[in-house]
Amino acid sequence: MNKRELVDAITDRVGDKKTATEAVNAIIEAIQHAVSNGDKVSITGFGAFEMAHKPARQARNPSTGAPIKVDESWAPKFRPGADFKDQVNAAGKKLAKKK
Repeated sequence: MNKRELVDAITDRVGDKKTATEAVNAIIEAIQHAVSNGDKVSITGFGAFEMAHKPARQARNPSTGAPIKVDESWAPKFRPGADFKDQVNAAGKKLAKKK
């Protein structure tokens, strides 16, 4: 599902595509802003978004084997909630039985 399909799914519930688009954009922007400021965004039953630190390290170029320095960085991180994990697990088991 991409952003357009998400907007369409929400449009089915709220009845107006403009309202659905604004809602999706507002949620995405709010999460991005909060995580960029170092805050953790927890949505009960769904999961948590937070900022994760990746320290500087030494790595190897896979083609030459030469050591390279990888600078430290910060990245967004998502941890699914228990309800979301359970739902995905149940759906995965159903799909596996069909095959």
